[in-house]
Amino acid sequence: MSLQGLLIWSALGFVAGIIAKLIMPGRQGINPITTILLGIVGSVIGGKVGHLIGWGVEGEFSIRGIATAVGGALIFLYAWRFLFGKKG
Repeated sequence: MSLQGLLIWSALGFVAGIIAKLIMPGRQGINPITTILLGIVGSVIGGKVGHLIGWGVEGEFSIRGIATAVGGALIFLYAWRFLFGKKG
């Protein structure tokens, strides 16, 4: 992934983390910084996976790119809640 692609996916991840938190039901108990970081990681990995399966171009700012970024961020937020969320 090029530096430009990484920067685009990071910016997209910032927005995707916020959107994913709004989509996810219930209280997550995650602070905004963690949400943004999980969104960035999720969008970069989601973008890479999307590129590998032929669904979009790396570093592309498009509807598919946003959907991939939000999907990746949602997966990471669910995983975070599953691993580190309050039990009971």
